[in-house]
Amino acid sequence: MPLVVPGINNTEGSSQDEWLNKLAGKTISEQGGGDATSFAKQDLPKSHRIVRPGQPVTRDWNPERLNVHVSEEGTVQHVSFG
Repeated sequence: MPLVVPGINNTEGSSQDEWLNKLAGKTISEQGGGDATSFAKQDLPKSHRIVRPGQPVTRDWNPERLNVHVSEEGTVQHVSFG
């Protein structure tokens, strides 16, 4: 049986999955409360960045930062922490 330590080895994955479920297929709007097709940027974690295709990003590791990867059209494709 695998060892599961709450807050140590299972938090990041579940948090990442939660954000993906909230954001997948939506666009990020600059203001407003969001709706079925968009999500308000103000509701993202304080530490986040939106990454567009081909956009250069720093390689510094920040486990608290949510990286939101979007398509050319601005639709969220996937998310990661780091």
